[in-house]
Amino acid sequence: MLVVVSYDVSTKTASGKKRLRKVAEICLDNGLRVQNSVFECIVEPAQWESLKDQLLSIFKKEEDSLRFYFLGSNWQRRVEHHGKETNLNIEDLLII
Repeated sequence: MLVVVSYDVSTKTASGKKRLRKVAEICLDNGLRVQNSVFECIVEPAQWESLKDQLLSIFKKEEDSLRFYFLGSNWQRRVEHHGKETNLNIEDLLII
């Protein structure tokens, strides 16, 4: 299934900057960055629960915001992109 993760982490403090880096790292480990704070993640249900738990354990609900959009397994019909195109496809093999 495709889950879109977006976040807004307060960076007013050093701990906020550290949280921001950690959230980005977790998202990068699980998906493709499509905008600065937006990731597309193709995950199985168990992977999703792990990803969500990791993110929720890091963010501070008084200062930060996390949003999850569930597009399901038939997501190709639900995503439309206009403008500057990235060369990466979320389903392509990515070797780092």
